[in-house]
Amino acid sequence: MGCGAGEEPRTLCASDIAHRRAPLEHPPWSHCVQAAVTVTPARIPELLLGLATVRPVFIWGAPGIGKSSLVREFAESLGLECVSLLGTQLAPEDLIGVPQIRDGRSVFCPPEAIARDEPYCLFLDELNAATPDVQKAFYSLILERRIGNYELPAGSIVIGAGNRATDNALARPIASALVNRLAHVHLEASPKDWLVWAGANGIHPWVLDHLIDRPDHLWSKPPKTEEPFSTPRSWHMLSDALHSFGPTLDEPTLKVIAHGTLTPAHAVAFCGYVKIVRSRFGIEAIMKGEARWPNRLEDRDLLYYLAESFRGRLVKELPASKEHASATGRQTAYRAKSLLVQLAEISVEVAQSVIAADEDGNPVLPAWFLVEAARDMPRLVEARR
Repeated sequence: MGCGAGEEPRTLCASDIAHRRAPLEHPPWSHCVQAAVTVTPARIPELLLGLATVRPVFIWGAPGIGKSSLVREFAESLGLECVSLLGTQLAPEDLIGVPQIRDGRSVFCPPEAIARDEPYCLFLDELNAATPDVQKAFYSLILERRIGNYELPAGSIVIGAGNRATDNALARPIASALVNRLAHVHLEASPKDWLVWAGANGIHPWVLDHLIDRPDHLWSKPPKTEEPFSTPRSWHMLSDALHSFGPTLDEPTLKVIAHGTLTPAHAVAFCGYVKIVRSRFGIEAIMKGEARWPNRLEDRDLLYYLAESFRGRLVKELPASKEHASATGRQTAYRAKSLLVQLAEISVEVAQSVIAADEDGNPVLPAWFLVEAARDMPRLVEARR
């Protein structure tokens, strides 16, 4: 365990370097998807233009990555109104309508939302979360483009969307007959695509700049417990909250809204980034010796953020082979070992996170640097006494 303000400092020794603890969080690409091929949001309009105009399409994807927004934007691009039906909030009669007596016979009258005269985009959101009875009611709309005697106008398109069971979301099996009549597209979150969109849609600059630096924080695997987790949607919610509170937002409130919308580790990192924006701290200043690691207990989120930035700088600046290290690279390596000692005096746990292996146990930092750090650490510790 590390030590905070007021605790007895503990120095980092060779055994600490050798003990590399895997990071607590998993990168988004570590989550196995059901499809062999996934697409990014930028590809969706092109695919829907070729598929949805001739056959109904089902878009699979994790919660909060923008499925609904992409469908609405696609419909708008075609000049079609997008009519959304949420599978989890419907009963069968909401689709097939209620019977009326006409000329002594009962006739089912479809609801006004569906029975339209002009072509439109029918979006069946959370289709695979609907009850079996509601899914059956959707069959005729999807397979025959009709409800009772009403037929969708020519030029209408039908698109469904839903989460995967592996995302800890409500998902029920879809009958094979229906699966076989849908074209399936598996969507993945794309930091590059989202940042382009965010830059043009007023996302708060703190969110935008932070995710440019940490694109791996855009999305995280949904947890098994009821807690917030990071998605493009949750970052958008955080951005809206930041705009709402304005520049006078205080640190306690920032922590509340960040931890109320993001994966806990991402919330800590974001709060640390904001503290850097508002203070004199920065990894550049620390590496140059112009600033020191923050050591107050209340600055622990800032310390974690700076340690992550430090690790990222070393990954970027240290070559895989020492023979290829320039004079600047060797100087960076020497400075980094000294900074690790200083960091360990505040928290061994945070210092270990800098040199930790990846989730598969493979070193992230170059092996030659880790060997040198383990060899030189006792000498550097002694020099600071």
